[in-house]
Amino acid sequence: MRSTTVRRPARRRLGIGAVLAAGSLAVTGLAFAPAAVAVAPAAAALSYNCGFFGGGSTILTVTQDGTSATITVHSNITAPLPLAADSIASTLTLAKATGGTTAFTGTRNPATPTGATVTVGPLTGTVAPGDSLEAGGGTLKMVLFGITVTCTPTAANQVPGPFVFE
Repeated sequence: MRSTTVRRPARRRLGIGAVLAAGSLAVTGLAFAPAAVAVAPAAAALSYNCGFFGGGSTILTVTQDGTSATITVHSNITAPLPLAADSIASTLTLAKATGGTTAFTGTRNPATPTGATVTVGPLTGTVAPGDSLEAGGGTLKMVLFGITVTCTPTAANQVPGPFVFE
């Protein structure tokens, strides 16, 4: 009696090997990927009064990476003169639900032509898990051409609510 051996085509063996290798890489990637950290909401709106410099609706967008967080301020304040990139020193202070404040600082901004709205950030700050921060109890200070512009919120609360960090 003759033994019969079933030979599988080489392409099938390569296909299975490729699937196994891809699966191993995917699992390895997940094992070394950093844990996802979330802050909610990712954006909030609030109006500011900046005195002579105007004011209005402002959108704050936030991200978190561990205990570091960044906030970008998309304001309704118009540039009185052309502003060079990274020329505005900014401090955004947010009120903590437990008392005190947290400051986000930086000198990042895009180049802005006269009359365009001013965006600053990302501004960086330190947060702790469970921090609940509200713009309504803080201020936004920007130094433009050596002049400090202080903006105060016109409402006690941002919409949709405070930033809560994980």
